[in-house]
Amino acid sequence: MRVSSLVRTLILRPTSSTASSFSTTSIAMTAAKTSTARTALDESAPDGAFKRVDASWRNWVKNDKDAEFPAEKDRYHLYVAYACPWAHRTLITRAVKGLGDVISVTVVHPTWQKTRPGQDEHTGWVFGQKDAEPFKNSAGNGGPIPAWFPDNEPDPFGGAKSIRDIYEAADDKDGKYSVPVLWDKQKKTIVSNESSEIIRMLNSEFNDYAKYKELDLYPEQLRSAIDEINSWVYPTINNGVYRCGFAQTQGAYDVAITELTESFDRIDEILQKSRFIAGDCFTEADIRLFVTLLRMEEVYSVYFKTNTRFVSRTPSILNYCRDIYQMPGVKETVSMEQIKAHYYTSHPKLNYYSIIPRGTDFEKLLQEPNDRETLSAT
Repeated sequence: MRVSSLVRTLILRPTSSTASSFSTTSIAMTAAKTSTARTALDESAPDGAFKRVDASWRNWVKNDKDAEFPAEKDRYHLYVAYACPWAHRTLITRAVKGLGDVISVTVVHPTWQKTRPGQDEHTGWVFGQKDAEPFKNSAGNGGPIPAWFPDNEPDPFGGAKSIRDIYEAADDKDGKYSVPVLWDKQKKTIVSNESSEIIRMLNSEFNDYAKYKELDLYPEQLRSAIDEINSWVYPTINNGVYRCGFAQTQGAYDVAITELTESFDRIDEILQKSRFIAGDCFTEADIRLFVTLLRMEEVYSVYFKTNTRFVSRTPSILNYCRDIYQMPGVKETVSMEQIKAHYYTSHPKLNYYSIIPRGTDFEKLLQEPNDRETLSAT
């Protein structure tokens, strides 16, 4: 279907409620204006290295009633995927700060599907369909993949079918439809899609409503240490696994896996002496690190070829992961089933038949006791 035909079809379709956060009409009006739809798989340099493009929505919620986006209870909504480590950051922060009654959440389906069949080839996040036929991957292979996993829900506001619909309703011009999305239900627009900034907003700007406002994930006295840790963990570990997995040349992969291995060993050395990565306090740096380490055993070591080091074989890092996993509220943000479903079924270029490896039940390892508290006393 040509874009003009799609727009005409959608404009003529009635909306379910004039009070919705957005309508199919607004999606249609913006669909033709959006730049070329793309995913992270399209972000590569001439040398074959993966080059992640920065997030494009960078507004801030502030604890100021006169701000453009003031912190208010039940005004903001998070669109997330259990599978996505960037979105997982926001889920953990929301949980440990006690913001479950303040900021609502919708979890999308883990397997990317075509978002505009017949219009273009873009694949991305879609909403679960509880009574729909099982999915295959976007190339028509694999499965049967359930069309709904636990906690997957339809869009609660405007009946969007995909995260792309959410972006186009906000008149997005960038064309990369990623999660997390922090949505303003009042202004009916995206506030931010940058996870590192969303977790800082959740940490500090909603303390008037947080159950655990005394928890500061970015304390003044540790900010320089946290920033320093983030400065090398992000490029070599968080993004490093993607640089390995999405590399298109041997040279690009070799650079990425060398840096990742060196940083993994550096983390091991730190965690042999310190309970947390930036000292004795649990901080945002731990959340950012944990979500990647959690996925290394079952996904990255196989799918992204990061098989030089293993969390399960590194006692300090394994116990560190256990410590965080066992904190109140964290376990509930983890769905290894959806993590594996996403990676192994969303990229036919990397896994044509979407075969999901059985694995060794890494999450069961995380439920075993750990001795990390002893490091805080030394």
